[in-house]
Amino acid sequence: MVSDDDDDDDDDDDVGHHDHHAAGLYLVSVGVIKPLVWLADLTGKVVCSTAMLRFVNLLFNGGNLYLLYLLTCKLHPREKGNGAARRILSALSLSTFPVLYFFTFLYYTDAGSTFFVLFAYLMTLYGCHGASALLGACAVLFRQTNIVWVAFCAGTLLAGRLDEAWLTEHTKKRDERPSRVPLSLAGAKRVAVFLLESLTSPAHLRALLAVAWPYAAVAVGFLVFLAVNGGVVVGDRTSHEACLHVPQLFYFLCFTLAFAMPAVFCRHRLLRFAQALRHKPLLFLFLTAAGLLLVWCFTHAHPYLLADNRHYTFYVWSRVFRRYAAARYLLVPAYVFAGWHFLDSLRSRALFWTLALLVCLLAATVPQRLLEFRYFIVPFLMYRLHVPLPSLPRLLLELALYAAVNGATLYLFLARPFLWPGSADTQRFMW
Repeated sequence: MVSDDDDDDDDDDDVGHHDHHAAGLYLVSVGVIKPLVWLADLTGKVVCSTAMLRFVNLLFNGGNLYLLYLLTCKLHPREKGNGAARRILSALSLSTFPVLYFFTFLYYTDAGSTFFVLFAYLMTLYGCHGASALLGACAVLFRQTNIVWVAFCAGTLLAGRLDEAWLTEHTKKRDERPSRVPLSLAGAKRVAVFLLESLTSPAHLRALLAVAWPYAAVAVGFLVFLAVNGGVVVGDRTSHEACLHVPQLFYFLCFTLAFAMPAVFCRHRLLRFAQALRHKPLLFLFLTAAGLLLVWCFTHAHPYLLADNRHYTFYVWSRVFRRYAAARYLLVPAYVFAGWHFLDSLRSRALFWTLALLVCLLAATVPQRLLEFRYFIVPFLMYRLHVPLPSLPRLLLELALYAAVNGATLYLFLARPFLWPGSADTQRFMW
Protein backbone atom coordinates (compact mmCIF):
# COMPACT_ATOMS: atom_id res chain seq x y z
CA MET A 1 0.00 0.00 0.00
CA VAL A 2 1.76 3.15 -1.21
CA SER A 3 0.73 6.70 -1.90
CA ASP A 4 0.52 8.63 -5.16
CA ASP A 5 2.62 11.48 -3.73
CA ASP A 6 5.47 12.48 -6.05
CA ASP A 7 5.06 9.36 -8.13
CA ASP A 8 4.90 8.37 -11.78
CA ASP A 9 1.18 7.67 -12.02
CA ASP A 10 -0.44 5.54 -14.68
CA ASP A 11 -3.96 4.29 -15.30
CA ASP A 12 -3.71 1.02 -13.46
CA ASP A 13 -2.04 1.60 -10.15
CA ASP A 14 -0.90 4.16 -7.62
CA VAL A 15 2.79 3.53 -7.09
CA GLY A 16 4.92 6.00 -5.12
CA HIS A 17 8.53 5.93 -6.28
CA HIS A 18 9.55 8.90 -4.16
CA ASP A 19 7.29 8.54 -1.12
CA HIS A 20 8.58 10.85 1.58
CA HIS A 21 5.71 11.11 4.08
CA ALA A 22 5.12 9.37 7.39
CA ALA A 23 2.66 6.50 7.69
CA GLY A 24 -0.49 8.42 8.67
CA LEU A 25 -2.43 7.82 5.45
CA TYR A 26 -1.55 4.12 5.43
CA LEU A 27 -2.56 3.64 9.07
CA VAL A 28 -5.92 5.35 8.54
CA SER A 29 -6.46 3.33 5.34
CA VAL A 30 -5.96 0.08 7.26
CA GLY A 31 -8.24 1.34 10.04
CA VAL A 32 -11.00 2.13 7.52
CA ILE A 33 -10.62 -0.73 5.04
CA LYS A 34 -10.17 -3.62 7.51
CA PRO A 35 -13.57 -3.12 9.24
CA LEU A 36 -15.22 -2.42 5.87
CA VAL A 37 -13.83 -5.66 4.43
CA TRP A 38 -15.06 -7.58 7.47
CA LEU A 39 -18.54 -6.00 7.43
CA ALA A 40 -19.05 -6.39 3.66
CA ASP A 41 -17.29 -9.79 3.49
CA LEU A 42 -15.02 -8.59 0.68
CA THR A 43 -12.27 -10.78 -0.72
CA GLY A 44 -9.70 -10.75 -3.50
CA LYS A 45 -8.11 -7.77 -5.22
CA VAL A 46 -10.91 -5.39 -4.27
CA VAL A 47 -9.67 -5.34 -0.67
CA CYS A 48 -6.61 -3.24 -1.52
CA SER A 49 -7.66 -1.91 -4.91
CA THR A 50 -6.98 1.59 -6.16
CA ALA A 51 -10.67 2.46 -5.83
CA MET A 52 -10.81 1.26 -2.24
CA LEU A 53 -7.72 3.24 -1.27
CA ARG A 54 -9.00 6.40 -2.92
CA PHE A 55 -12.34 5.95 -1.15
CA VAL A 56 -10.53 6.85 2.09
CA ASN A 57 -9.86 10.35 0.74
CA LEU A 58 -13.51 10.77 -0.21
CA LEU A 59 -14.33 10.22 3.47
CA PHE A 60 -11.77 12.85 4.43
CA ASN A 61 -13.30 15.27 1.93
CA GLY A 62 -16.69 14.92 3.59
CA GLY A 63 -15.02 15.56 6.93
CA ASN A 64 -13.27 18.64 5.53
CA LEU A 65 -16.60 20.08 4.40
CA TYR A 66 -18.04 19.70 7.90
CA LEU A 67 -14.92 21.08 9.60
CA LEU A 68 -14.87 24.09 7.27
CA TYR A 69 -18.51 24.76 8.19
CA LEU A 70 -17.77 24.50 11.92
CA LEU A 71 -14.73 26.76 11.60
CA THR A 72 -16.73 29.31 9.61
CA CYS A 73 -19.44 29.31 12.29
CA LYS A 74 -16.85 29.74 15.03
CA LEU A 75 -14.93 32.51 13.28
CA HIS A 76 -17.99 34.39 11.96
CA PRO A 77 -20.72 33.87 14.58
CA ARG A 78 -22.49 37.22 14.35
CA GLU A 79 -22.87 37.75 10.61
CA LYS A 80 -26.16 39.44 9.70
CA GLY A 81 -28.03 39.19 6.45
CA ASN A 82 -28.34 35.55 5.33
CA GLY A 83 -25.61 34.63 7.79
CA ALA A 84 -26.52 30.93 7.98
CA ALA A 85 -26.75 30.56 4.21
CA ARG A 86 -23.44 32.39 3.74
CA ARG A 87 -21.68 30.15 6.25
CA ILE A 88 -22.96 26.99 4.53
CA LEU A 89 -22.10 28.28 1.06
CA SER A 90 -18.64 29.42 2.18
CA ALA A 91 -17.85 25.96 3.59
CA LEU A 92 -19.16 24.29 0.42
CA SER A 93 -17.08 26.59 -1.75
CA LEU A 94 -13.87 26.00 0.23
CA SER A 95 -14.41 22.23 0.18
CA THR A 96 -14.28 22.46 -3.63
CA PHE A 97 -11.09 24.55 -3.59
CA PRO A 98 -9.54 23.22 -6.83
CA VAL A 99 -6.17 21.90 -5.65
CA LEU A 100 -7.65 20.13 -2.61
CA TYR A 101 -10.67 18.88 -4.58
CA PHE A 102 -8.56 17.39 -7.38
CA PHE A 103 -6.33 15.34 -5.08
CA THR A 104 -9.34 14.02 -3.17
CA PHE A 105 -9.80 11.54 -6.03
CA LEU A 106 -6.22 10.23 -5.85
CA TYR A 107 -4.39 8.43 -3.07
CA TYR A 108 -2.50 11.50 -1.88
CA THR A 109 -2.00 12.74 1.67
CA ASP A 110 -3.60 16.16 1.10
CA ALA A 111 -7.20 15.39 2.08
CA GLY A 112 -6.23 13.65 5.32
CA SER A 113 -3.48 16.14 6.13
CA THR A 114 -5.91 19.04 5.71
CA PHE A 115 -8.57 17.24 7.77
CA PHE A 116 -6.34 16.84 10.81
CA VAL A 117 -4.92 20.38 10.58
CA LEU A 118 -8.43 21.89 10.39
CA PHE A 119 -9.67 19.64 13.21
CA ALA A 120 -6.69 20.60 15.40
CA TYR A 121 -7.30 24.31 14.79
CA LEU A 122 -11.01 23.94 15.56
CA MET A 123 -10.13 22.34 18.91
CA THR A 124 -7.73 25.21 19.61
CA LEU A 125 -10.50 27.72 19.01
CA TYR A 126 -12.71 25.84 21.48
CA GLY A 127 -9.92 25.73 24.07
CA CYS A 128 -9.46 21.93 23.92
CA HIS A 129 -5.68 22.09 23.70
CA GLY A 130 -4.97 18.47 24.59
CA ALA A 131 -7.25 17.25 21.79
CA SER A 132 -5.78 19.85 19.44
CA ALA A 133 -2.21 18.70 20.14
CA LEU A 134 -3.19 15.05 19.61
CA LEU A 135 -4.87 15.88 16.29
CA GLY A 136 -1.83 17.97 15.37
CA ALA A 137 0.36 14.92 15.97
CA CYS A 138 -1.90 12.97 13.60
CA ALA A 139 -1.47 15.75 11.03
CA VAL A 140 2.31 15.43 11.34
CA LEU A 141 1.97 11.69 10.66
CA PHE A 142 0.38 12.64 7.33
CA ARG A 143 2.92 15.32 6.44
CA GLN A 144 5.92 16.18 8.58
CA THR A 145 5.80 19.89 7.69
CA ASN A 146 2.41 20.11 9.43
CA ILE A 147 4.42 20.73 12.58
CA VAL A 148 4.25 24.35 11.38
CA TRP A 149 0.47 24.33 11.82
CA VAL A 150 0.75 22.70 15.23
CA ALA A 151 2.99 25.67 16.07
CA PHE A 152 0.31 27.97 14.63
CA CYS A 153 -2.28 26.48 16.99
CA ALA A 154 0.06 27.14 19.90
CA GLY A 155 0.91 30.56 18.43
CA THR A 156 -2.74 31.62 18.46
CA LEU A 157 -2.74 31.01 22.21
CA LEU A 158 0.29 33.24 22.65
CA ALA A 159 -1.09 35.79 20.18
CA GLY A 160 -4.38 35.99 22.08
CA ARG A 161 -2.60 36.85 25.31
CA LEU A 162 -0.31 39.35 23.59
CA ASP A 163 -3.22 41.02 21.80
CA GLU A 164 -5.09 41.43 25.09
CA ALA A 165 -2.03 42.97 26.76
CA TRP A 166 -1.35 45.19 23.71
CA LEU A 167 -4.96 46.36 23.61
CA THR A 168 -4.94 47.12 27.35
CA GLU A 169 -1.71 49.09 27.10
CA HIS A 170 -2.77 51.15 24.12
CA THR A 171 -6.29 51.71 25.38
CA LYS A 172 -4.72 53.43 28.37
CA LYS A 173 -2.76 55.59 25.93
CA ARG A 174 -5.96 56.23 23.92
CA ASP A 175 -4.48 54.76 20.77
CA GLU A 176 -7.31 54.70 18.24
CA ARG A 177 -6.11 51.69 16.23
CA PRO A 178 -4.04 49.47 18.49
CA SER A 179 -4.55 46.33 16.41
CA ARG A 180 -3.32 47.74 13.08
CA VAL A 181 0.04 46.53 11.79
CA PRO A 182 2.37 49.55 12.00
CA LEU A 183 3.90 50.59 8.67
CA SER A 184 6.79 52.59 10.09
CA LEU A 185 10.12 51.96 11.77
CA ALA A 186 8.83 53.52 14.98
CA GLY A 187 5.76 51.27 14.94
CA ALA A 188 7.83 48.16 14.25
CA LYS A 189 10.18 49.10 17.09
CA ARG A 190 7.21 49.47 19.47
CA VAL A 191 5.97 46.00 18.57
CA ALA A 192 9.46 44.47 18.87
CA VAL A 193 10.04 45.98 22.32
CA PHE A 194 6.61 44.83 23.50
CA LEU A 195 7.25 41.29 22.20
CA LEU A 196 10.67 41.12 23.83
CA GLU A 197 9.31 42.26 27.19
CA SER A 198 6.41 39.81 27.05
CA LEU A 199 8.42 36.79 25.90
CA THR A 200 11.16 37.30 28.48
CA SER A 201 8.77 37.65 31.39
CA PRO A 202 8.95 34.49 33.56
CA ALA A 203 5.39 35.03 34.81
CA HIS A 204 4.02 35.26 31.27
CA LEU A 205 5.98 32.20 30.14
CA ARG A 206 4.79 30.09 33.09
CA ALA A 207 1.17 31.08 32.48
CA LEU A 208 1.49 30.25 28.79
CA LEU A 209 3.21 26.90 29.35
CA ALA A 210 0.51 25.91 31.84
CA VAL A 211 -1.99 26.03 28.95
CA ALA A 212 0.20 25.22 25.94
CA TRP A 213 2.13 22.24 27.34
CA PRO A 214 0.34 19.71 25.03
CA TYR A 215 1.77 21.53 21.99
CA ALA A 216 5.18 21.59 23.67
CA ALA A 217 4.93 17.81 24.08
CA VAL A 218 4.27 17.40 20.34
CA ALA A 219 7.23 19.69 19.61
CA VAL A 220 9.51 17.58 21.84
CA GLY A 221 8.30 14.42 20.09
CA PHE A 222 9.03 16.00 16.73
CA LEU A 223 12.55 16.95 17.84
CA VAL A 224 13.12 13.34 18.90
CA PHE A 225 11.92 12.22 15.45
CA LEU A 226 14.36 14.66 13.79
CA ALA A 227 17.23 13.31 15.88
CA VAL A 228 16.41 9.66 15.17
CA ASN A 229 15.54 10.16 11.50
CA GLY A 230 18.36 12.60 10.81
CA GLY A 231 16.04 15.16 9.23
CA VAL A 232 12.43 15.96 8.31
CA VAL A 233 12.15 13.86 5.13
CA VAL A 234 11.32 10.16 5.19
CA GLY A 235 12.68 8.37 2.13
CA ASP A 236 14.20 10.24 -0.82
CA ARG A 237 16.01 13.09 0.95
CA THR A 238 18.09 14.30 -1.99
CA SER A 239 14.95 15.39 -3.84
CA HIS A 240 13.43 17.21 -0.86
CA GLU A 241 16.23 19.27 0.61
CA ALA A 242 15.25 22.49 2.36
CA CYS A 243 16.59 25.76 1.01
CA LEU A 244 15.95 29.49 1.27
CA HIS A 245 13.39 29.93 -1.51
CA VAL A 246 11.87 33.34 -0.72
CA PRO A 247 9.99 33.71 -4.05
CA GLN A 248 7.91 30.71 -2.98
CA LEU A 249 6.13 33.15 -0.66
CA PHE A 250 5.56 35.50 -3.60
CA TYR A 251 4.06 32.66 -5.67
CA PHE A 252 1.74 31.81 -2.79
CA LEU A 253 0.56 35.43 -2.47
CA CYS A 254 -0.31 35.61 -6.18
CA PHE A 255 -1.95 32.17 -6.05
CA THR A 256 -4.04 33.31 -3.08
CA LEU A 257 -5.03 36.56 -4.76
CA ALA A 258 -6.18 34.66 -7.85
CA PHE A 259 -8.29 32.06 -6.02
CA ALA A 260 -9.65 34.40 -3.34
CA MET A 261 -10.43 37.21 -5.78
CA PRO A 262 -14.20 36.58 -6.00
CA ALA A 263 -14.44 36.66 -2.20
CA VAL A 264 -12.16 39.57 -1.26
CA PHE A 265 -11.19 41.72 -4.23
CA CYS A 266 -13.07 45.02 -4.55
CA ARG A 267 -12.79 48.52 -5.98
CA HIS A 268 -12.44 50.09 -2.52
CA ARG A 269 -9.36 48.01 -1.81
CA LEU A 270 -7.82 49.17 -5.09
CA LEU A 271 -8.47 52.77 -4.06
CA ARG A 272 -6.87 52.14 -0.67
CA PHE A 273 -3.80 50.71 -2.39
CA ALA A 274 -3.56 53.79 -4.61
CA GLN A 275 -3.79 56.02 -1.52
CA ALA A 276 -1.11 53.95 0.23
CA LEU A 277 1.16 54.39 -2.80
CA ARG A 278 0.67 58.16 -2.69
CA HIS A 279 1.19 58.46 1.06
CA LYS A 280 4.17 56.08 1.39
CA PRO A 281 5.94 55.98 -1.99
CA LEU A 282 9.36 55.35 -0.42
CA LEU A 283 8.09 52.32 1.46
CA PHE A 284 6.69 50.69 -1.68
CA LEU A 285 9.82 51.60 -3.62
CA PHE A 286 11.90 49.89 -0.92
CA LEU A 287 9.62 46.82 -0.98
CA THR A 288 9.93 46.58 -4.76
CA ALA A 289 13.73 46.89 -4.60
CA ALA A 290 13.85 44.26 -1.84
CA GLY A 291 11.61 41.99 -3.92
CA LEU A 292 13.88 42.32 -6.95
CA LEU A 293 16.91 41.45 -4.82
CA LEU A 294 15.20 38.44 -3.25
CA VAL A 295 14.05 37.13 -6.64
CA TRP A 296 17.57 37.55 -8.02
CA CYS A 297 19.33 35.84 -5.10
CA PHE A 298 16.87 33.19 -3.94
CA THR A 299 15.00 31.81 -6.96
CA HIS A 300 15.37 28.03 -7.26
CA ALA A 301 14.16 25.61 -9.92
CA HIS A 302 13.77 22.06 -8.60
CA PRO A 303 14.77 19.26 -11.02
CA TYR A 304 11.22 17.82 -10.76
CA LEU A 305 9.78 21.17 -11.85
CA LEU A 306 11.89 21.15 -15.00
CA ALA A 307 11.41 17.46 -15.84
CA ASP A 308 7.81 16.49 -15.07
CA ASN A 309 5.48 17.80 -17.76
CA ARG A 310 2.37 16.31 -16.15
CA HIS A 311 2.12 19.20 -13.69
CA TYR A 312 0.79 22.67 -14.50
CA THR A 313 3.74 24.24 -12.70
CA PHE A 314 6.02 22.80 -15.41
CA TYR A 315 4.21 24.90 -18.04
CA VAL A 316 4.14 28.02 -15.88
CA TRP A 317 7.88 27.74 -15.39
CA SER A 318 8.94 26.65 -18.87
CA ARG A 319 6.67 29.01 -20.82
CA VAL A 320 6.98 32.10 -18.63
CA PHE A 321 9.93 32.16 -16.24
CA ARG A 322 12.33 30.07 -18.29
CA ARG A 323 11.42 31.51 -21.69
CA TYR A 324 11.51 35.16 -20.65
CA ALA A 325 14.42 35.97 -18.34
CA ALA A 326 12.88 39.32 -17.33
CA ALA A 327 9.49 37.83 -16.38
CA ARG A 328 10.45 36.98 -12.81
CA TYR A 329 11.53 40.59 -12.22
CA LEU A 330 8.62 42.22 -14.04
CA LEU A 331 6.24 40.35 -11.74
CA VAL A 332 7.71 41.88 -8.56
CA PRO A 333 5.20 44.81 -8.48
CA ALA A 334 2.43 42.20 -8.69
CA TYR A 335 4.00 40.41 -5.72
CA VAL A 336 4.05 43.68 -3.76
CA PHE A 337 0.38 44.31 -4.52
CA ALA A 338 -0.56 40.70 -3.66
CA GLY A 339 1.27 41.01 -0.33
CA TRP A 340 -0.38 44.32 0.49
CA HIS A 341 -3.78 42.89 -0.49
CA PHE A 342 -3.18 39.83 1.72
CA LEU A 343 -2.52 42.00 4.78
CA ASP A 344 -5.26 44.52 4.03
CA SER A 345 -7.91 41.81 3.74
CA LEU A 346 -6.88 40.59 7.21
CA ARG A 347 -6.98 44.06 8.78
CA SER A 348 -9.96 43.08 10.95
CA ARG A 349 -7.77 40.48 12.69
CA ALA A 350 -5.69 41.29 15.76
CA LEU A 351 -2.07 42.37 15.37
CA PHE A 352 -0.26 39.42 16.97
CA TRP A 353 -2.59 36.85 15.43
CA THR A 354 -1.65 38.26 12.02
CA LEU A 355 2.04 38.11 12.93
CA ALA A 356 1.64 34.47 14.05
CA LEU A 357 0.03 33.62 10.70
CA LEU A 358 2.81 35.39 8.78
CA VAL A 359 5.56 33.57 10.70
CA CYS A 360 3.93 30.18 10.04
CA LEU A 361 3.30 31.11 6.41
CA LEU A 362 7.01 31.86 5.97
CA ALA A 363 7.94 28.58 7.65
CA ALA A 364 5.51 26.62 5.47
CA THR A 365 6.57 28.09 2.11
CA VAL A 366 10.11 29.52 2.06
CA PRO A 367 12.05 26.30 2.85
CA GLN A 368 10.33 24.42 -0.01
CA ARG A 369 12.49 24.23 -3.11
CA LEU A 370 9.81 22.63 -5.29
CA LEU A 371 7.05 24.89 -6.63
CA GLU A 372 4.08 22.68 -5.80
CA PHE A 373 0.55 24.07 -5.48
CA ARG A 374 -0.38 21.35 -2.97
CA TYR A 375 1.88 23.07 -0.42
CA PHE A 376 -0.45 26.08 -0.60
CA ILE A 377 -3.66 24.27 0.41
CA VAL A 378 -3.56 24.72 4.19
CA PRO A 379 -2.21 28.31 4.24
CA PHE A 380 -4.79 29.33 1.64
CA LEU A 381 -7.65 27.83 3.66
CA MET A 382 -6.37 29.49 6.85
CA TYR A 383 -6.32 32.84 5.05
CA ARG A 384 -9.71 32.44 3.41
CA LEU A 385 -11.38 31.31 6.64
CA HIS A 386 -10.23 34.46 8.45
CA VAL A 387 -11.15 37.15 5.95
CA PRO A 388 -14.59 38.74 6.48
CA LEU A 389 -17.39 36.41 5.40
CA PRO A 390 -18.25 37.30 1.77
CA SER A 391 -21.74 38.20 0.55
CA LEU A 392 -23.94 35.62 -1.16
CA PRO A 393 -23.24 36.91 -4.71
CA ARG A 394 -19.48 36.80 -4.03
CA LEU A 395 -19.72 33.27 -2.65
CA LEU A 396 -21.72 32.13 -5.66
CA LEU A 397 -19.09 33.68 -7.93
CA GLU A 398 -16.32 31.92 -5.98
CA LEU A 399 -18.16 28.60 -6.19
CA ALA A 400 -18.67 29.08 -9.94
CA LEU A 401 -14.95 29.83 -10.42
CA TYR A 402 -13.94 26.72 -8.48
CA ALA A 403 -16.46 24.59 -10.39
CA ALA A 404 -15.11 25.84 -13.72
CA VAL A 405 -11.48 25.18 -12.71
CA ASN A 406 -12.39 21.75 -11.35
CA GLY A 407 -14.26 20.88 -14.52
CA ALA A 408 -11.31 21.95 -16.68
CA THR A 409 -8.70 20.09 -14.63
CA LEU A 410 -10.76 16.89 -14.43
CA TYR A 411 -11.38 17.06 -18.18
CA LEU A 412 -7.66 17.40 -18.90
CA PHE A 413 -6.87 14.57 -16.51
CA LEU A 414 -9.45 12.15 -17.91
CA ALA A 415 -9.73 13.09 -21.59
CA ARG A 416 -6.22 14.20 -22.52
CA PRO A 417 -3.82 11.41 -21.57
CA PHE A 418 -0.42 11.27 -23.26
CA LEU A 419 2.68 9.09 -23.44
CA TRP A 420 6.29 9.85 -22.56
CA PRO A 421 8.89 8.90 -25.19
CA GLY A 422 10.24 5.42 -24.44
CA SER A 423 7.46 4.58 -21.95
CA ALA A 424 4.22 2.66 -22.40
CA ASP A 425 2.66 4.11 -19.24
CA THR A 426 -0.20 6.57 -19.69
CA GLN A 427 0.49 10.01 -18.22
CA ARG A 428 -2.08 12.60 -17.24
CA PHE A 429 -2.16 16.35 -16.61
CA MET A 430 -2.57 17.37 -12.98
CA TRP A 431 -1.95 20.15 -10.48
